[in-house]
Amino acid sequence: MQKSFFHTLWSVVSNKYLIALIVFGVWIVFFDQHNLVDRHKTKGKLIALKSDTTYYYNKIQEDLELIKELKTSPENLEKFAREQYLMKRPDEDVFIILKK
Repeated sequence: MQKSFFHTLWSVVSNKYLIALIVFGVWIVFFDQHNLVDRHKTKGKLIALKSDTTYYYNKIQEDLELIKELKTSPENLEKFAREQYLMKRPDEDVFIILKK
């Protein structure tokens, strides 16, 4: 019984079509110009770039709204300058409190 099992196993493994299929599969997965490993890495990069595109699109929309708001009202412009650039009037003092 042992001989027949090993004999059938050897006949399956030594089949030239199976060997060609295994070599072809290994070639496609690892060595081909468009192999599956590189495709997986590229797909990951594509997903990251799409999320970056979405982030930057939203950031541009927020900045456009801020610019529109700053151009329409001098009070908003003064508020922005005071908060972002720590500007002050000549007769006042500014105290900055940093939270840990």
